[in-house]
Amino acid sequence: MPRKRPGPTTKGNGKPAGLRATAVRHWITTAPGTYIWLTVLFVTTVVLHRMSPAFEDAFLRDRSTNLHELSQNPVRVLISSAFWIDGGRWLPYAVLFTVFHATAEHWLGTLRWLAVAVAAHVVATLVSEGVLAWAIRQDHAPQSAADARDIGVSYALAGVIAVLTYRVPRPWPYVYAFAVLVFYGIPLVADGRTFTDVGHFTAVLTGLACYPLTRNARERGETKHPTAQ
Repeated sequence: MPRKRPGPTTKGNGKPAGLRATAVRHWITTAPGTYIWLTVLFVTTVVLHRMSPAFEDAFLRDRSTNLHELSQNPVRVLISSAFWIDGGRWLPYAVLFTVFHATAEHWLGTLRWLAVAVAAHVVATLVSEGVLAWAIRQDHAPQSAADARDIGVSYALAGVIAVLTYRVPRPWPYVYAFAVLVFYGIPLVADGRTFTDVGHFTAVLTGLACYPLTRNARERGETKHPTAQ
């Protein structure tokens, strides 16, 4: 009696493990910008964990997009601040990058996804620091705030989350956009709001303003999925 050949290993949902691994690999390799960025963030996070608290604070201040550094080295800090995570928690960003950045990069392509992320990061930084500068001049914030630590990838993430509004099938884009605006808008009207809350909301508005970058992507999506209208 002939022996049966062993089939692919399956787990849980019955899908072959090899197919799941292939799908994961395809998801990662077709969003190179997202995962290169995420890899750099992993390396820099490991580096931060090896620093003493005092050295880490000085190191991050030197790479912050605060008023002092922006007045001295604007281009350098706008770039360098996007490659460090303040707080040293990389795993939550790995999840958020996979859900939002990778989805946007698959949809828009690497260049347009990067354009949205950079626009949100730069515009939100300049607006929030401008608001902080005004607050300092009006004595609503201490002079020491000009040298505050302000690094990270959250402005770019907020902008990309917002631009995905145009990826959601109708009529749900309105619900999605409302949820995003509420999530980032509530801190602006709450007690204890900061200039970073202004930055996050500005990043969301910047992402929504990037609609022209999504037009061809939307047409391709509607061609492939004509029922999602």
